[in-house]
Amino acid sequence: MQYLLLIYDNEKDWETLAKPEYETMMADYNALSADLAKSGKLVGGNRLQPVANATTVRIRNGKNQITDGPFAETREQLGGYYLVEANDLDEATKLALRIPSARIGSIEIRPVWAMQ
Repeated sequence: MQYLLLIYDNEKDWETLAKPEYETMMADYNALSADLAKSGKLVGGNRLQPVANATTVRIRNGKNQITDGPFAETREQLGGYYLVEANDLDEATKLALRIPSARIGSIEIRPVWAMQ
């Protein structure tokens, strides 16, 4: 089954990391990505650009609403994701716990509803 591991953290926290800590986090991300790919668990994943580059669209009462920025005001922003193949929620949870941002933010695990 596929699970989407959504990575949430505060973008400003990344700006305040000391260079060695930032480099360690990025090295940990690179190692995790390589390990997931090697194990066949990685289906896809990407880091997202900052929320300042986001656009949100809605349709209300038949009218399009297009706004700059994220869909909601929150302390944590969606910063990236991994789409993984896991046997069950327990395995997906173990994979999510390996994501470096779990140390400074949170990881949301969502089963993917297969469209057939």
